[in-house]
Amino acid sequence: MYNYYMPTRIIFETNSSSKLGEILENENKKSVLVVTDKGVLNAGLLNPMFQSFDRSNIQYGIFDEVEPNPKSSTIRKGVQKLSESSYDAIVGFGGGSSIDTAKAIAVIATNEGEILDYEGVGKIVNDPLFLVAVPTTAGTGSEVTASTVITDENTLFKAAIISPKVFPNVAILDASLTLGCPPGITSSTGMDALTHAIESYISKQSNPISGSIALHAITLISNYLHKAYYYGTDLESREKMLEASMLAGLAFSQTRLGNVHAISQSFGGVFDIPHGIANAALLPYVMKFNAPACLTEMVEIAKAMGIDVENESGAKIAEKVVETIVQWNQEFDIPNNTKDLGVDLAEIDKLIADSMRSGNVLVNPRLTTAKDVEKLIRDSYEGKL
Repeated sequence: MYNYYMPTRIIFETNSSSKLGEILENENKKSVLVVTDKGVLNAGLLNPMFQSFDRSNIQYGIFDEVEPNPKSSTIRKGVQKLSESSYDAIVGFGGGSSIDTAKAIAVIATNEGEILDYEGVGKIVNDPLFLVAVPTTAGTGSEVTASTVITDENTLFKAAIISPKVFPNVAILDASLTLGCPPGITSSTGMDALTHAIESYISKQSNPISGSIALHAITLISNYLHKAYYYGTDLESREKMLEASMLAGLAFSQTRLGNVHAISQSFGGVFDIPHGIANAALLPYVMKFNAPACLTEMVEIAKAMGIDVENESGAKIAEKVVETIVQWNQEFDIPNNTKDLGVDLAEIDKLIADSMRSGNVLVNPRLTTAKDVEKLIRDSYEGKL
């Protein structure tokens, strides 16, 4: 038995961000708060969208204080900005942090209290403000997911707020916005998308729909991430990676994720490590741990990655998958250990506790204890695979 619900309207078209004014006009929206970060704003990526707003007589304001691993105080600031005018829609424009921030602001626009009051599953009462998500990186898939992750500044815990009401109303996938991504961002966000697809596929909550989507995302990433990394102005590879990121988001919005995300989110909360690179560094360690519990799925993942599985045992194929991910990380200059990311084992007790608090551990394919999490953290810290 399973359920599948995905209400977001997806517009996948190069240069579609320049048509957003018309799209909002058709939705009878008059005034929009744009949530982004200063880097995206200063790069001029929003200008075609602003021009479309002008053509459609849509008023807009800008909240550009988004930071990586967005904090609860940032949401409060965004809500304050929202209250300064009669906005009837929000646009999250940027990476996953901008979209997550926009989701959280949209929730508090129509619900009482603070965003952290809604940590967990299904606690949001009222529909959020109308929300459009416009990703500028190919990684998080947040434009099509039912969750937002916000850091509690008091505890440094990255709290997940999950509800069908959090799905954006519209996702604009415009690959032209990703052409300027530097190689390091391209690879870390691409490996983030790969982690989403893999963890969704092997999740205890995987189903035939999510599984098919996740495998296709793995295939696209395997075929196009390297070209996007080495030849960043190639529009086809950028389009395929943006599609893969979105598909991975569609998959894990239904299944949740696994131990990689449980642990990486603790790293992000405590040490402010960027999410994608933490996932990439952790992925081979967790996949090696999980392999005995999902050998059949590992064979299908290997096929999607283009790995030769002929005349090999499931265990050997799983090894090849792990080895391939290690190799990719090396090619992308991603550290093979988490010490180099800034992890400090002095905080290991908190890291273990925060990881085990994550609902992702519950759907991980292999039963996971606190001792397992400790070993994964220590092994990844030492580069001991």
